[in-house]
Amino acid sequence: MGAGQQVAVFGAYGHTGRFVVAELVARGFVPVRVGRDAGRLTASADRSGPEARVATVDDPDSLDRALAGTAAVINCAGPFASTAAPVIEAALRAGIPYLDVAAELEANLDTFAHFADRAREASAVIVPAMAFFGGLGDLLTTAAMGDWTRADEAHIAYGLSSWHPTAGTRLSGAVSRQRRGERRMRFTGGRWEYRTDAPPVRDWHFPAPVGPRPVVAEFTMADVVTVPSHLAVPDVTTYMTVEAVRDIAAPDTPAPSAADDSGRSDQTFLIDAVVRSGGAERRAVARGRDIYAVTAPLVVEALDRVLTGRTRATGVTAAGAIFDAPDFLRALSPHITLELLP
Repeated sequence: MGAGQQVAVFGAYGHTGRFVVAELVARGFVPVRVGRDAGRLTASADRSGPEARVATVDDPDSLDRALAGTAAVINCAGPFASTAAPVIEAALRAGIPYLDVAAELEANLDTFAHFADRAREASAVIVPAMAFFGGLGDLLTTAAMGDWTRADEAHIAYGLSSWHPTAGTRLSGAVSRQRRGERRMRFTGGRWEYRTDAPPVRDWHFPAPVGPRPVVAEFTMADVVTVPSHLAVPDVTTYMTVEAVRDIAAPDTPAPSAADDSGRSDQTFLIDAVVRSGGAERRAVARGRDIYAVTAPLVVEALDRVLTGRTRATGVTAAGAIFDAPDFLRALSPHITLELLP
């Protein structure tokens, strides 16, 4: 795989970007490290390969030079409200696929809204939110749907042992809060609505060994953008364990720290995706470690499938729409453990 193809990674020196660069190297690709800070690019050169290109989102020519000769670009640089559109524009000019790891609701909604027509007309491939939040939940929900053409509701519950946010996560969250103010978002009845009340706290019965845990319901993540973009499900809700919400809300929660030589933290996760139609219920469950590290095999597997033509769609598309969801999820072993339940 990879066959020596060059792949631009915008934001290559960030926390997630470093995992993505390492995964590209492991799979035979040649990463081209792209970023706004020449000093940080230089400092990471010994870990990330020989080539670095400086580019900024307010300089289209620099982005064009950064993407020259590459087969695709992966955008790992948040806040994506600022970076997604300029990098997508550069990818369209270069005629190469674009993938990102955005978890920001508004940025992902903007990508679908602003680029759908142009990407479809150009037969371009743009895959936003190809990450732990957005991509993985979408693939699990799609796999759980199976042969159903529609469902009444989808629920995606995140059981995180902890959540030590990166600086990028905190910055992206701040940008999202600035855009929506004190309001929160939910998707119900086939449309988005804004709420000003506090999200409810409920118990979610996770599969063993996690078991029943209190969760913040309507803790809306990128999956709520991606799932209804291609599945006929009018109500999509995501949930987060209360402990993880407290971690990310606290200003003094430290960034993730490495627990092994790969740089992964000791954080564990369980995602429980449930779809319901009438009286029937289907479920897909994924278990793994480190939500930031697992994003790398997710987005690089997606990249490999795009570049080798193992896709089902073009345009701006969610993971479950463009890929064979069960096959993709099985390909992520040993990074995740998958269970599909009728």
